[in-house]
Amino acid sequence: MLFPIKLPKSCCLSLLKPRVTASLFRLPIARFHSRLLPPRQLDSELDSIQKKGCSYHDLVENRGEWFPRNASKNQLLMNCTEFDFQGNVRVICGDFKKMDLCKQNGLLPRDLRKLNTSINSIVPVILVREGSILVNLLHIRALIKADSVLLFDVFGSHHSHSQSQFIYELQGRLKQSASDFGFLPYEMMALETILISVVNTLDSELQVLQNLVSDLLADFELDINQDRLRTLLIFSRRLSGFLKKTTLIRDVLDELLEQDQDLAGMYLTERLQTGKTRDHDKHDEIELLLETYYKQVDEIVQQTDNLVGNIRSTEEICNIMLDANRNSLMLLGLKLSAVTLGLGFGAIIAGIYGMNLPNGFEESPVAFYSTVGLIFSMAAVLSAVGILKIRSLKRIQMAFDSRPLSSFTIEPGKLRPPYL
Repeated sequence: MLFPIKLPKSCCLSLLKPRVTASLFRLPIARFHSRLLPPRQLDSELDSIQKKGCSYHDLVENRGEWFPRNASKNQLLMNCTEFDFQGNVRVICGDFKKMDLCKQNGLLPRDLRKLNTSINSIVPVILVREGSILVNLLHIRALIKADSVLLFDVFGSHHSHSQSQFIYELQGRLKQSASDFGFLPYEMMALETILISVVNTLDSELQVLQNLVSDLLADFELDINQDRLRTLLIFSRRLSGFLKKTTLIRDVLDELLEQDQDLAGMYLTERLQTGKTRDHDKHDEIELLLETYYKQVDEIVQQTDNLVGNIRSTEEICNIMLDANRNSLMLLGLKLSAVTLGLGFGAIIAGIYGMNLPNGFEESPVAFYSTVGLIFSMAAVLSAVGILKIRSLKRIQMAFDSRPLSSFTIEPGKLRPPYL
């Protein structure tokens, strides 16, 4: 006899709607609170799912406070800090939609991709657009306008401390520009502050690497061991990456200096006031500014290149010393092989006399001493011949026919030396 069992509402839903049960394991994570939806809200949404006949995930995608699964790129946000013309912070860590930024500043979505903090880009960029300058150098990603600066935050990465210092520097610099140095364009002061921060960061990193590498190279003069070789490899990789990074920044500045149209378009204040773009051949101020920091970055590149050259020279010297030690060990092995050959030849003679066969030497009183002397003599002669041969191979000279190379002269009018 079967008795009816009354199942809970959730179980009935799981049987009728398996798609709903599977979606419960893919609950979205709240944006500002790392928690799941409350149970009361789940029950109400399950009821709405059952009535509407849609999946739970479809319902969640329509909520504004949750990250949509298949959201379009226009709805993604970028975290930014905005400075006004007086250097005051207008917005701190505000969320801006990409589409709104493109519409307000006349940019394309591909331009904002260079400033996206979620993408780890190692290629520096300075783009000049109509009414704005886009900068992506090291830890700084900024949008410079004639009356404001939009700084894209990179909090949570290894550049957070550097950008925090840059925010205070930029704020103080812009306030000075608005009060004491009012004759300088706003965008030029902002760009110079960015370049100063970049050069200081590169110089600080170079000083740290230079001190570490100099101490390590000094230790190599005392001893060469495995730990120091491993440390040298690590520093060599770090210097190679640093050299590539500084070279890219120098190339960006060099490329910008060669574009007269971009240099003239960087006068944003003049364009905002007059509505016209400056002539392509009138950009002396911004050109001098960029050339100054180009030379500083180029100096850092040259110092890094010299440091990399010192490491490579040290590596070559270490390889030569290791090869010399390896050759010494090989020569020692050859000498031991020559001595072993002589002793082996003597063992052959001793083995022949060790056979249990009558040979007539049993009755002789001097046969034993003569045989032992002969064995040692033959072993010594063979060992000496082998060692002398090895020593002759060890002497390598740049000579022809036992004469040094410098003794040969080429007579005038002849293309070949006289010995050929």
